[in-house]
Amino acid sequence: MSATRLLSVLLLLQARGRMSARAVAEELEVSVRTAYRDLARLQAAGVPVYAEPGRGGGYRLLDGYRTRLTGMTGGEARALLFAGLPGPAAELGLAEETAAARLKLLAALPDGPRAEAARAAAVFHLDAPGWYRDPEPAPYLPLLVDAVLARRPLDVRYRRWRAPQEVTRRLHPYGLVLKSGTWYLVAAGAGDTARDKGPATYRVTQILDAVPAPSGELFARPRDFDLAAYWAAYLADFSSRRFTGTATVRLSPQGRRRLPDNVPPEVVRAVEATATPAGDDGWVEAVIPVESTAHACGELLRLGPDVEVLGPPALRRAMTAAVRALARFYGT
Repeated sequence: MSATRLLSVLLLLQARGRMSARAVAEELEVSVRTAYRDLARLQAAGVPVYAEPGRGGGYRLLDGYRTRLTGMTGGEARALLFAGLPGPAAELGLAEETAAARLKLLAALPDGPRAEAARAAAVFHLDAPGWYRDPEPAPYLPLLVDAVLARRPLDVRYRRWRAPQEVTRRLHPYGLVLKSGTWYLVAAGAGDTARDKGPATYRVTQILDAVPAPSGELFARPRDFDLAAYWAAYLADFSSRRFTGTATVRLSPQGRRRLPDNVPPEVVRAVEATATPAGDDGWVEAVIPVESTAHACGELLRLGPDVEVLGPPALRRAMTAAVRALARFYGT
């Protein structure tokens, strides 16, 4: 019998209210029989767990019963402290609430875990935006948070990459994702067209205006929607659509060393997988994925004389034109 699992069952009932044994089993990744056994052991230990039979029944704690936050390990306390990282919380409009929750959590912990949690908070810091870029202002982020939590439709004006660039949408916000310092809204359209049938991804900084829908109605978020699973599938699809072709290049030893600082990881992996044995001069030949001729030209120019494009011809011509233009600017 796992005392940690019994505590998890107790905290689940305290946090969720009524739960079936099957729901407890799925949450803790144990068999239904094990869940029944753990619930019975809690009852035998004097915890007021009551079974409600029939359709919609389950197990619940006696109204008003609460367990104290004791028995928490130092690792668990550290994990909870990381849940309140101040940067993203401030962007979401939750800075004060996060600080208050951290203080309450620390006050509730015994001396040992409290000291360990405080040490962890002092030696870890999250700086989400990448190098060489400023944080992107997202003035509508707090409004999006409210809409996601309250399940309230929004009317937004959005700037996208393809024409027409500015569009208006009524959205059902499902969730928010922070990716490399940039916030994204995952939302479904409220209309009946094919475009509105499933969720889509919107860059929050591209939202030009957002207001709650005037009717004041609420929407029902699909019960089977999983934000993390959606985002993983979205990234996989984005990666598959991102590269539209390949190019053959030669790289000097210096160019190969500089690759990780100048091109995406997919290009670096492609060079490692396809590079020919180095010649007498140390250069290798490799096949890399490319997004477009213009994009690949700009990316490869960062490597200067440490890369030569062998094909396709359109990319080699683009590189030639760029080098000739530079020669005119700086002289020969």
